[in-house]
Amino acid sequence: MAVVKSTLPEADLKVVGEALQGALADLVDLSLVAKQVHWNVVGPRFRSVHLQLDDVVASARLHSDSVAERASALGVSPDGRASTVSASSAVKETPTGWIKDVDAVRILVDALGAVIVGMRERIDVTGDPDPVTQDLIIGLTADLEKHAWMFQAESAG
Repeated sequence: MAVVKSTLPEADLKVVGEALQGALADLVDLSLVAKQVHWNVVGPRFRSVHLQLDDVVASARLHSDSVAERASALGVSPDGRASTVSASSAVKETPTGWIKDVDAVRILVDALGAVIVGMRERIDVTGDPDPVTQDLIIGLTADLEKHAWMFQAESAG
């Protein structure tokens, strides 16, 4: 059932739809990983890391909504179901139990890095078929790179 019809040619819509779906899965998973770590972080830097994790969760949720709504606007049904996210996200599984603050920072640096690599690939593939989607992905990637910088600075020493 096609409820919304895009003006993009079918081949372009396929490329853009796949990019948006991949971005959605990565962003939903990033928000879940950051929240899981947020609940389980312990150590001397607990408070600063705990609060920083909530910033990542808020960004990932905001961007996932923008990505899903862009897909919908193009007539591509977004899929944020747990099974879809689990099967397609670039983010590694989070360890169970308490997580030391230094490990929490490493987990987020790795998760953000994996998502950013995927986003940069999506920037490349969406440029010609849909600069509007490319612009959306560029903006959210800049935000994710800011979070990655902050977590990397947290672990410098």
